Amino acid sequence: MLEDLRIKDFALIEKCEIEFKNGFTVLSGETGAGKSLLIGALTFLLGGKGGVEQIRTGTEMAQVSGTFYIKGLSSPVKGDIEEAKNASEWLYLHGITSEDDRILLRRAVRSNGKSAAWIGDTVVTRSDLASFSAFLVDIHGQHEHQSLMRVSEHRRFLDSFADLNDTVADFTQLYSTLVEKRKQLQDLMSDDKTRSQKIEVLTFAVKEITEAKLKKGEDIELDEEETKLSSFEKLFSDIESINNVLSGAPSENSGVVGELKKLRSVSSHSAAFDKELQNLDTRLESAFYELNDIAEEYSSYADKLVFDPERLAFVQERQTLIYNLKKKYASSVDASLDEVIQFAVDAQNRLEELSNGQVNKDSIQKEIAELEKAVYAKAKEISAVRKQAALKMSEQVAAILRTLGMKDSRFAVNVTEKNGTELEQKCGPYGMDDVEFLIAANPGNPLQSLARIASGGELSRVMLALKTVLAGADNVETLVFDEIDTGIGGEVAVSVGQHLKNLAKNHQIFCITHLASIAVYADNQMKISKSVNAGTTSTSVALIEGDARVEEIARMLSGDAASQESLEHAKAMLSKFAD
Repeated sequence: MLEDLRIKDFALIEKCEIEFKNGFTVLSGETGAGKSLLIGALTFLLGGKGGVEQIRTGTEMAQVSGTFYIKGLSSPVKGDIEEAKNASEWLYLHGITSEDDRILLRRAVRSNGKSAAWIGDTVVTRSDLASFSAFLVDIHGQHEHQSLMRVSEHRRFLDSFADLNDTVADFTQLYSTLVEKRKQLQDLMSDDKTRSQKIEVLTFAVKEITEAKLKKGEDIELDEEETKLSSFEKLFSDIESINNVLSGAPSENSGVVGELKKLRSVSSHSAAFDKELQNLDTRLESAFYELNDIAEEYSSYADKLVFDPERLAFVQERQTLIYNLKKKYASSVDASLDEVIQFAVDAQNRLEELSNGQVNKDSIQKEIAELEKAVYAKAKEISAVRKQAALKMSEQVAAILRTLGMKDSRFAVNVTEKNGTELEQKCGPYGMDDVEFLIAANPGNPLQSLARIASGGELSRVMLALKTVLAGADNVETLVFDEIDTGIGGEVAVSVGQHLKNLAKNHQIFCITHLASIAVYADNQMKISKSVNAGTTSTSVALIEGDARVEEIARMLSGDAASQESLEHAKAMLSKFAD
């Protein structure tokens, strides 16, 4: 559950620190007070879009943080896992630890457009934040009604109800394997002329690269050797100059080493008279031996330094060959020589596939036949479970809709087999079924597509009914409903309040509403207010209890929080529905 939320300089919110409780919490306030800003800040924290427009005017950075308590979050993850199925496994896979079953999320956006996010003390990407927070909070706003308008989303709702998500994910993987094998077969079934052309091109490439007898790292070694050979005159001149200084030119008596040798004799002689000079004599002796060794090394190098024009020509020819091979078979002429070598390996493997085309075709065709049987059998199993679940889901949603002011409506989850006679046409990545929600809102009307006939208010109630029937299988603890009361009132609103309170038995519920008949069911109520100080508009959030809550309910009832009649009515409603 969400324990607290801290907001600073986000939109109209200057600073806000809120502590939340479990159960059903209502967010209310006058029109334009900024009720949706709180949901906007939460959406931003959970990985929603963030931009400079969300920064409070006159400030440099918007910041939002929140603490979540999840029972068992800190418990060790058991077994090997590849994909996270809950918050604990997600943190384990990403190497993030939590304490006392709590985790802190933070996010900020600066005026220069740069943003940052953290899970605990770990910096994460926005996509990582969204991926993790999907296990924590489900925000349902008016825009989400659009998911009911997309028939492709109806299957997802049914699969969640039937607890088929993991099974369908496994099926999708199996189906993807079948698709890949079919693609391989299609490649092999290309006409002989095309295959011959491919064989000819690949054979030439393998022959050309193989004959070059390339060695790993050879291009780097050749570059170094070519630099040395082509710079022979300069190199020889430099070594000669060094040797002349160290050992003396042939026409001279002595170089630096010879002079040092003389100095050593004088130094040793003087040190015999004064012990203070012994340390200097020792250092001079060390310098002499080190420089003498260096002189011998340079002299030896000079003896081996021979200009070899034939070797230079060979190296340059080799470099040209490698350059041309890289140009043809690597990503660029600056790429590693390994790419050319690997190209030959891959080309040889492809040649073997093409040369043994018929053998491979027979093998792949056998694999495809086996996969088709497995895919079809699995699709039939999934379809059977869906059809049984569709009946239960239809009954449960219809029963809830009747209590939500749609007493004469009928609702059905329609599961039909995909069109086509071939297996490839009948099965898709999610099975062999087309799933669609149908509704008859008025008596005597036939069932028709929900996406075509339902009004906005009806969609709100259908979504609430779906959330209710899915609550048992939903691992997300915190549910947020942003103005789910659109288009409803009276007894329907009372029923919506009852359902939200029932959902709160297993979930932490937040709901933005302007209806008192929903608000009175809440365990907690928070009021969003807008004020103007010194020409600056700001929004604040506060928990209201006692008389303050009575006044807010009275305002929601009649627009007048001060009239005695409204206050009495508010007290009566709270007394009747709050517990």
